[in-house]
Amino acid sequence: MTTVGTLFIALGVLVLLLASSGLFVLKDALSRQHAATKAGSLGVVMIVSGAALIGGNWSWGWRALVIVILVWLTMPVASHVLARAAMRESRSKDEVSDTNLQG
Repeated sequence: MTTVGTLFIALGVLVLLLASSGLFVLKDALSRQHAATKAGSLGVVMIVSGAALIGGNWSWGWRALVIVILVWLTMPVASHVLARAAMRESRSKDEVSDTNLQG
């Protein structure tokens, strides 16, 4: 189980590294937050699952399950709030530039 757990942790770290590179490569805020939250939740789940496998005890499995559920419940909400804030910010910039063109 240690080998499988280590493999899960390594894959989770790789997913998080790829997601972090997306933060620098992608051009707009919505694409960046999408890369961060989707891949971030997958990476965290893989790392926590690997740690639970290495732990080898059922108590580690329950802890991992609670962490995974919390990540899956909070990441979409955080992503939605960030997306709404980015959309409002882009709309307010468009409104300011429109009034500057008119006046």
